[in-house]
This record gives sequence, C-alpha cells and structure tokens, in this order.
Amino acid sequence: MTSKTRQLSVLGSTGSIGVNALNVVRRFPDHFRVKYISGYSQVDLLIQQAHEFSPQAVAIGDEDQFVRLKNALPGTEVLKGRAGLLELAARDDVDTMLNGIVGSAGMEPTICSILAGVNIALSNKESLVMAGDLINKLLAEKGVALYPVDSEHSAIWQCLVGEAPEDIKRLVITGSGGPFRTTPVGAFKDITVTQALNHPNWAMGRKITIDSATMMNKGLEVIEAFWLFQLPAERIAIVIHPQSIIHSMVEFVDGSVKAQLGLPDMKIPIQYALSYPRHFPQAWEQLDLAQIGTLTFEEPDFKKFECLQLAFDALQSGGSLPVVLNVANEEAVYRFLDGEIPFTAIPELITKAINAHDYLEHPELDDILALEKWTQAFIQRS
Repeated sequence: MTSKTRQLSVLGSTGSIGVNALNVVRRFPDHFRVKYISGYSQVDLLIQQAHEFSPQAVAIGDEDQFVRLKNALPGTEVLKGRAGLLELAARDDVDTMLNGIVGSAGMEPTICSILAGVNIALSNKESLVMAGDLINKLLAEKGVALYPVDSEHSAIWQCLVGEAPEDIKRLVITGSGGPFRTTPVGAFKDITVTQALNHPNWAMGRKITIDSATMMNKGLEVIEAFWLFQLPAERIAIVIHPQSIIHSMVEFVDGSVKAQLGLPDMKIPIQYALSYPRHFPQAWEQLDLAQIGTLTFEEPDFKKFECLQLAFDALQSGGSLPVVLNVANEEAVYRFLDGEIPFTAIPELITKAINAHDYLEHPELDDILALEKWTQAFIQRS
C-alpha cells in the first residue's frame, strides 16, 4: 500500500455498480483500499467480497441475514438494517464513498457522507433528483466534492474540464432509446417483463433497465444534470443515439461541440470518479470506431415515452414534484417487475401520485422522507 492509496466505502457493493467498482479496485490495489462495504440481501456475495477485500466493517440491509453474515465474518464489524447503513455512510475515515445503492434508499446515505466531510462518487441519481438543492447547499458548506458516476454525467464532466461556464450553450445527454425505440406505442400494453429487461447495449440492474425501457432514466438524468452542472432545463437536451458510444456532449456558444466516447462499460466512468483527476491506464476493452462503423442520432419521442415528459415537467415545476416523480416511478417499476401492473401503467401511476400530493416549494430532509413514505403507500394501494 502506497501513500497515494485512497480509502473507499462502497455502498451497494453487491449491485451492478458496486460489483464493477470492486472490479476497478481489484485492478489497482496500490491506489485503492476498500474499508467499508454494504449490501441488502445478497449475503453470499457480500461474504465473498468481504473475504477478498478485508473491509473493516460490513453492513447488510436485510436483518434476517445478519446472523449468517456475522458468523461468516469473525473479526469483522457487521452492522444491520437501515440504521447500520446510515452509520456506515456517516463514517469520516475514508476519502471517498461510492454510492451504488439503487433507488430512493440511496439519498440519505449521500447526505450522511457529505455531513461527515467525505467526497462522493455518485451513481445513485435519485439523491440529486430528490434532494438536489439540499445536497448542493451541504456540499458547499462542507467543502465536499461530488464526482458523477453515471456515464452521461461523467461524459459531461470530462467535456467541461478547463472550460469557462459562460462559454457553455447547452448540454446534450445521449440515450440508446432502450429496447422499445422502434416498437409502436400501440404494442406497449403487451410488453412483458422479459422484453423490458432485454436492453440492447447495457448490462444493468433490473430497476434501471426498466427505467431505460420507459426512458424515465433520461428524464432523471436531466434532473441530475440540472443540479450537477447548474444549467436551466431549457439548456439541457436529449438525443437518441442507439449505439451508446457517445455518452454525452457539450455545445459551446461558438458552435463547437465536445463529446466523450467509449464502449458501454460502467467500469470506465467508475474508474474516473475514483481516480480523478487522473485517467489511470487500464486494458479494459478498447473502442474501435472503424469496427463500429456508423453512429446515428434521432430526436426523442416525448409522446411515446410519457415518462420523459413527466420528468421534464417535474423539473420545470420544481419543489416536491421531483421527489414524488422519483418515488412513484420506483414503486411502479417494482409493481411491473412483480407482474402486478402492465408496462403502460407506470406513467399512469406516476401522474396520479403527482396530481394527488400536497405540493411543497422548498422541501427539507424531513419533508422529503415523509413524501417518500406517502408516495410509496399511494402507489402500493393504487
């Protein structure tokens, strides 16, 4: 271990982002040391990760798995439940906390780490969607850095290095269009879970894969970009790019455009968030533009993908709307995955929740947590 070794906390280590983050750590043992990890219910994988990376403490969300995990890891501190996760997130003896938790559950750990003065490598876009204003205030107060992990926001971040804010005209977020880019809207009512989970380019977790199918992920990314890069919604655009090679672009006032390219592999933006400001050399699969041959682009269809329009409307209205949008989407997606509702009911339920909630212009943390519970209950009974 060298003096340059960065101490890491990897929350959500058993999910897609967490597994890829540990792949990066595995390649750079002299640069990174994993001090804390957490998972929810995949106890076997969590045990395996703990044996390999020897963290000081491990947290598991599923309290029924606590005894098994503790027995498997003698000599390692084991925490349980939501309280254990938040305690781990609040520890200040790491350099960076990588938040790979899925959904609204990742928002509060982000805030805990910021309050502890720990830099954030953020994959949990829901943190900024739900509490962007609060998080930006806390980042400024604590002098903490936030490094985006989403491939689109990492691309924009890289394109903005060295550029003056007044020279930026707009941000262009690319999206693959998901598995139903060319599917007629009339066929949406018959879409199955298996079809929706069959993403053409990316290997991701189940929830975000459904978000890609509805294109809600692009809407959430626009809200995230709003808080990350401090540009109004009318200066953030979406373009459909089926090959997923250009991860996003920045257009400048002189008409020039910078783009960041790479294969659809989350290890690359994860590595950059952890190694910033360096690009560490690594032999991940290399981009070969000649082999790819053609890159194409299309306008997004806001009428066909209703979730996209809902996200833009929530951003324009602000206040509590993005909170309800995010949580309602999350609950509706899980109901779809469980076979309880059709694919087309996802935007319908989100709309109902947005219209039914009591709007708050400046929600604080307690308001956000209360809205989360209200929205969860609303969608579950709708």
